[in-house]
Amino acid sequence: MPDALRAWVLYDDTCGFCRRWVPYWKQTLARRGIGIAPLQSEWALERLGLNAAEAGEDLRLIDEHGRHWNGADVYRYAMRRIGWARPFAILVDLPLFRDVFDWGYRAFARNRHRFSAACGLSGAPPR
Repeated sequence: MPDALRAWVLYDDTCGFCRRWVPYWKQTLARRGIGIAPLQSEWALERLGLNAAEAGEDLRLIDEHGRHWNGADVYRYAMRRIGWARPFAILVDLPLFRDVFDWGYRAFARNRHRFSAACGLSGAPPR
């Protein structure tokens, strides 16, 4: 993992929405010690023990201790570190809201390429 940051958000570079949305937050995340990189990066695949076909399945995060998060938990991790987003992080950690947030994330993630196409957001070609 590249040095100087405490965690890395790893996104699917073949998804136009992910490719547009995650870099939008780059500076906000960087101020909290969180970098961003395509999940398809060689170092990320190696660190996660994934192959290129498995890479685009979910948003992921690796912290400085080598712990991994994926899916909605990546959003929770980041929101806990952003002052104005902390109340929302607390809310989506409550049992009912957690289930709804996880369901919403999953539903969107399953269809993210459709959303990308509908919005005219192109991703990098799959490797």
